[in-house]
Amino acid sequence: DATGLLAAVADTKPDLAIVDVRMPPTFTDEGIRAAVLIRAQQPGVAILVLSQYVEERYAADLIADGRGGLGYLLKDRVADVTEFLADVERVGSGGTVLDPEVVAQIVLRSRARDALAALTPGRGIGMLTAADVSGAVPAADRGVSVLATVGVRVPW
Repeated sequence: DATGLLAAVADTKPDLAIVDVRMPPTFTDEGIRAAVLIRAQQPGVAILVLSQYVEERYAADLIADGRGGLGYLLKDRVADVTEFLADVERVGSGGTVLDPEVVAQIVLRSRARDALAALTPGRGIGMLTAADVSGAVPAADRGVSVLATVGVRVPW
């Protein structure tokens, strides 16, 4: 469980903690939240997160400080034991290993925030320009897509 993980890391000060996103008691996001806390409270402990999906809110928080000793891998891509052990070694020695899907989700989130920032007072979704968002999708459709990406329900 996440509480036990936090206590164990505080007591033993390991070089590396391998953490599953989903941990008891609710099996939702306790593990990734614990990883964020470990990263903040125990900067000498490398973190390798394993997950079935990208939890981009927390992934971005883990990556934001720019320090090494961090990995975030999707479980369905961790099939080759030799490659996984190399990733563990890399993270444990201060490197960074990120699943390409993690990177894609974080970039998408960043682009969505940038596009939302372009919606300043006086500018609506229909007024987004090619400079505001990338892609060949019409600005209004792209705006709706951006809003949906960041969790805003669009009624039309």
